[in-house]
Amino acid sequence: MSDTTTATAEKKLPKDLAAEKGMVNVQIDGVWHQFPRGTRMIEACRAVQVEVPHYCYHPKLSAPGNCRMCLVQMGMPPRPAPGQEPARDENGYENIGWMPRPVIACANTVSENMGIRTKGELVEKCREGVMEFLLINHPLDCPICDQAGECRLQEFSVGFGRGSSRFVDLKVKKPKNVDIGPRIRLDDERCIMCSRCIRFMDEVAGDPVLGFTQRGTHTTLTLHPGRLLDSNYSLNTADICPVGALTSNDFRFQMRVWFLKETKSIDVNCGTGTNITIWTRGNKIHRITPRQNDEVNSCWMPDSHRLNFHYVDSDARLTEPLQRDAAGQYHPISWSQAIGSIAEGLKYFSASQVAIIGSGRMTNEELFLTKQLADQLGDTWLSIVPRTGEADHLLIAADRNPNTTGAQLIWQSADPAGSLNAIRDGIRNGNIKALISLGEDLITDAGFTAEDLAKLDFHAHSHILANPTANAAAIVLPGAAFAEKRGSMVNLSGRLQRLNAACIAPGQAHDDWEILRDLLNAISRDPQQMPNIENVFKKLSESVSEFENLTLSRITDQGVLITETNHKIPLLENERARKAAGIING
Repeated sequence: MSDTTTATAEKKLPKDLAAEKGMVNVQIDGVWHQFPRGTRMIEACRAVQVEVPHYCYHPKLSAPGNCRMCLVQMGMPPRPAPGQEPARDENGYENIGWMPRPVIACANTVSENMGIRTKGELVEKCREGVMEFLLINHPLDCPICDQAGECRLQEFSVGFGRGSSRFVDLKVKKPKNVDIGPRIRLDDERCIMCSRCIRFMDEVAGDPVLGFTQRGTHTTLTLHPGRLLDSNYSLNTADICPVGALTSNDFRFQMRVWFLKETKSIDVNCGTGTNITIWTRGNKIHRITPRQNDEVNSCWMPDSHRLNFHYVDSDARLTEPLQRDAAGQYHPISWSQAIGSIAEGLKYFSASQVAIIGSGRMTNEELFLTKQLADQLGDTWLSIVPRTGEADHLLIAADRNPNTTGAQLIWQSADPAGSLNAIRDGIRNGNIKALISLGEDLITDAGFTAEDLAKLDFHAHSHILANPTANAAAIVLPGAAFAEKRGSMVNLSGRLQRLNAACIAPGQAHDDWEILRDLLNAISRDPQQMPNIENVFKKLSESVSEFENLTLSRITDQGVLITETNHKIPLLENERARKAAGIING
């Protein structure tokens, strides 16, 4: 670089250097930073780990600025007199003149040479005043409130509130324990009127059923006349409620959150693969909540998916291998006996007489071992069970299997369920005599009948629950539920994501990949050493190009895009449009 070019670069002011990158210079609590133009002040502070307390603001919703908790002091350079240059410090930043009144950080955006103070007497006194107003009519029921441990009102009253209250009059009483929908309850006297629930139902769920009525201290959250909060996304309002005003009927008074262990995982109720947190204590799931992933589900999930976990604790769980005797009675056997019996039973049939029906709910590792098993048997019949429903144009996909894309990649088949009808016909006409069914109730979900399965000479079945198909099988193996296993899946958008075990399978139930590994080794002349699931994934990555150079541990919490499918998630498309329009930050 020439001396002339260097000299020119040295003369550039901080605002010019930032403008070249589309950024602006902002001073936060005395330290200069750079942010993209249009960044909200609260997000700028968050980006540099400076906390600004807030209630009404949510990055995925519009910013009404109605709680006033995010007040900060703002400063800008004073306008110079005509003909004068602005005064600058030794680093080229213009001197800041501080405003004598605060501004809300949630609705204002940063600009060049702006100053923000999140501390100081002005800001602290304003926040104490706001907190005092919020607590005037708030009930003192923290010990029995379900939001305890997650309550922002508790946290901010300690960090930013007054040490005592000057209010001596009686509190305004509002409705308590109001049943406003099939899955949610309202304690209105806890409500701080942040309006998050109202905006979510209007802007995200598309069902504007909530609103405020009355005025002043008598303002009440209410439903539109003749309506209920019955949207399939209603429980997201309980997630984003910063206090205990909205609570889930399913979790209400069940467990204190500080006793629960959090495990990051993914939802298995449809092909979207919503990111979730599984909350457990001991070996019991108490609730499931959405986990933020802006490439999959944003911050939300449907109620039907989050509540579909109670079957994991069902009394119908299979807990030990079973074998049917000549009289049709089932008796417990050891795992070695069960695997040995299956391997022995398959010896009497040619490859064309054997079928394997897997599941689109299997992990990639299980699908890989299932394909290995089919190849080992000699190119036998192989299929999954398709599972479809109506898409809701938000997060729920029409494909209700969570890993159809994984099956397509690993089995190298555009339609991994394409052989199911042929298998069913083959069983009915007697051409298929042996069947291994994995994780699917064929009678309930795949169009088979008990009479169909009775025609088989040999049938081994694995599942987590006792079911009609298990009643027709010669050998029944207990598997693991989605919350009890580790593995990976690929969602409809081509994103590789990881399941993590939140609890342990009951009794003698085994993880499904272990069952498949043991069965594969029992019938193979060259048993493979796969002591853990990482070994299975390594073999998968060596066999399928989309998984190349990956390991199970390298899959981040946000997943990894491994293939382009052109599948669009409607809720994300809506969110991106709103972000581009400047309506939301997230």
